[in-house]
Amino acid sequence: MRFALAIIGALALSACDSGQVPNPAGGGGDAGSRAAVRENEVDLRRDGLAAGPEAFYFAAGKSEVEAALARALGEASGSSSNADCGAGPIDFTDYPGGLAVHFQQGRLVGWNWRSPQEGDAATKGTIRLSDGPVGVGSTRAEAEETPGFARITTSTLGEEFSLGPSIGGFIENDAVSMLYAGTQCFFR
Repeated sequence: MRFALAIIGALALSACDSGQVPNPAGGGGDAGSRAAVRENEVDLRRDGLAAGPEAFYFAAGKSEVEAALARALGEASGSSSNADCGAGPIDFTDYPGGLAVHFQQGRLVGWNWRSPQEGDAATKGTIRLSDGPVGVGSTRAEAEETPGFARITTSTLGEEFSLGPSIGGFIENDAVSMLYAGTQCFFR
């Protein structure tokens, strides 16, 4: 009975998304199927992330994910919560390098990686998107040439795009300013 409830809960959680397009939780899994990354590197994936030698699918435990990210990037630079997200309450943990990871009920449900901002702590590691050559800071042309690129013309949040069905992003000043996957707290 408990197992059935856990499966139903996981399926319900994976269906949550406050965004319209793309559905970042969609698609097959790949978080654990790739080779491990370097100790001080974070590999962002459409269904989770890898931090050093550890890979995590969405639904991984918060303490394990946070510990691995701290080893790869440095200690968290902040945390917050928002009870008003469309997908329900979300807890956020921010790391040096512009990475924020999202948790619901103690489980990893999403990430977003943004351009560095004034006052951000320096990262001791590197962050990259595993599904292609695009990263935060890539040019508009590089993003548009990436397989699966599509503009989201109905976005009310700015110049938004998707890279296939599971990763989204924003362009500001002709450069990629944010990439994201999983459950987000965007107010559209």
